[in-house]
Amino acid sequence: MMGERDVHIETLDELYLVGIRVRCPAEEYLSEIAQAAKQLEDRMDEISYVINPTEQMGAFVVEASSEDEEGYWVSYQVLKVEHVPEGVVAITIPSQTYAVMKHMGSNKAILHTYDELHNWIEKSSWTRRLSAWHLERFHHFKTIEKIDVDLLDTVQ
Repeated sequence: MMGERDVHIETLDELYLVGIRVRCPAEEYLSEIAQAAKQLEDRMDEISYVINPTEQMGAFVVEASSEDEEGYWVSYQVLKVEHVPEGVVAITIPSQTYAVMKHMGSNKAILHTYDELHNWIEKSSWTRRLSAWHLERFHHFKTIEKIDVDLLDTVQ
């Protein structure tokens, strides 16, 4: 393992996401998210205005303040929300600033990358926003042993 990976700060405008909400016991999220990603990919042509069909977005709130925020959303970013198919949900992520680190490899090893990212944030002048939406931008998600994802941890 190389030393600390590169982290950069990114501010994104408001995002519109359409996808599948996953709610399950904590230990089941890795497999449930992978299944939802496959289901969503199979249904992508039902979703209007998908911006990038090769990229899925994950969204979650670390410290959810209500049941509406509990879980994990596997989604596609869309230009606008229109005609949301049955069994699929839409969420709007406000404009936010993120500390971003890339993770490549097994989905099981993603927690180690998160530890590195959180350590970098602690040493920086930024503070994690645990009650805000956090994102995962998946560039490759077809095999859980070889994912390519940008981890976007919301900061202020």
